[in-house]
Order: sequence, then C-alpha cells, then structure tokens
Amino acid sequence: MTQLTAPSGLFDLRGKSALISGASGALGEAAARALAGAGAHVTLAGGNMAKLDALAGEIAGAEESVSTVEGRPVDEAAAERLVAAAAEPRGLDIVIAASGFSVVKPILEMTPGEFGSVMDANVRQTWLLSRAAAKRFVEQGRGGKMILISSVRGQFAAPGGTSAYGTSKAAINLLTRSLAVELGPHGVCVNAIAPTVFRSELTAWLFEDENEEARAKVLQRIPLGRLGEPGDFTGIFMFLASGASDFLTGEIINLDGGFSAN
Repeated sequence: MTQLTAPSGLFDLRGKSALISGASGALGEAAARALAGAGAHVTLAGGNMAKLDALAGEIAGAEESVSTVEGRPVDEAAAERLVAAAAEPRGLDIVIAASGFSVVKPILEMTPGEFGSVMDANVRQTWLLSRAAAKRFVEQGRGGKMILISSVRGQFAAPGGTSAYGTSKAAINLLTRSLAVELGPHGVCVNAIAPTVFRSELTAWLFEDENEEARAKVLQRIPLGRLGEPGDFTGIFMFLASGASDFLTGEIINLDGGFSAN
C-alpha cells in the first residue's frame, strides 16, 4: 500500500466502480450514498426500478456517476448480468450483496416453502452474486472488495421466529470466511456486516411511539440505548470498500450498539 500524507485519503473511492445488489432496501441505499459520496461510480441493482431511479436521482450530484440495472441474482445468468453491467466500461472494484428476505414465524408455523424462500434469497442468491463477482475479480487481476450482509441473528438466537433467518445469516458468516480464504491469494477482501435492529420499511413500526414496550424489550440488550439508523452504516461501508481495510478479510463486524457484547 502506498503511504499517504493524509490518512483520510485511504477512504477516497474516486475511480472505483461498485455494484450494490438490493440497493432499493435501507442497507443498500446507505451503501450507495456512502460510496457515491466517497467518489465511486455506483451501479444500483434491485427489483424495484422506481426506487432505484429515485435514489440515483438523489445522489447523482456526487463526484462520480450513478447507474441502475434491474434484477436480482436469482440464477447464474442474472448474477453475471448484474456484474457485467457494473463492470462496463471501467471494471469492477467493489461488490455489496445487500438484498435479503425474512419470514419471522415459530418453526411449528413456518412452512418448508417459507424456509426455502429465506434460504434462497439470503444464501443462494448471495452465493451466486459472490461467485460472479469473484470470477470478474480474478479475471481482472487487481483484487477487489466484497461486502456481505449478515445479522446478529446469525450468532445469537431469538426466543422464537428466526429459525430460517438466523440460519441463513449463520451461513453468510461461514460463506464470508470461506471466500476470504479462497480469494485472498487473488487480493480480494471479503467481509460481512452484522447489524442489530435498524430503521427500515420492515422495522419502522418498532420506532413508533405506540410500540414503546416492544422497543424497550429490544433495547434491553443494546448498551448504547437506541436502535440503529441507516446513517450508522456510512462509515463501515466506506471502510470496508476502501484502501483503509486492505489487510482485513474474513471478518464479521457486529454493528449493533453493543448487542453482541451484552
């Protein structure tokens, strides 16, 4: 790594190209804003083009440009199409797999189909996107950054309802470490972020005043005393996508307000 006079330059992403899958979700949007703000060219991928286009319009004033591509990595061809779209014409440097899905039900109420849908969205599709990105990184021969999305539920069980989601995120943890070992010789860093509850469309109800009792139960395990906000992820995305993390790989970083320490 070249020694920089100003350490802040480590976070400069100008000239870098990033693909964010699931960019219409809260985490994907946070990643897009962070990377575009640091100067990267960002390709937003997802199934809701209206949301992607709106987000692209909001952050198009960043130093580099923003593009969109419709689709999720539902199969090998789709994953490779997303990677190819992001890599044209400047190549690919960063991939963030931020799409996911959850069904919260006790195991006695959950159907095999629901379990399978969670595993497909969170594990199989992440694996497919990671595979397509890895192929591109190896072909380019210049390394790369891969950021997967886990959860504290991949390490800590809940009283009920997360047998599918928690299992899928535990799989992401091992996938992160496996890819870090496999791709390290090619200069590819693979890490994961494991959040606790943060504000999104799915969790917005928990932030409302009338749900103070439910919110208080969650906060019992969070030493910082509050739930997460999308903006809390800005720094970690910039860190993991930039030269500041060039010697970090195979890590699952708990961004959880201290949940995992309690």
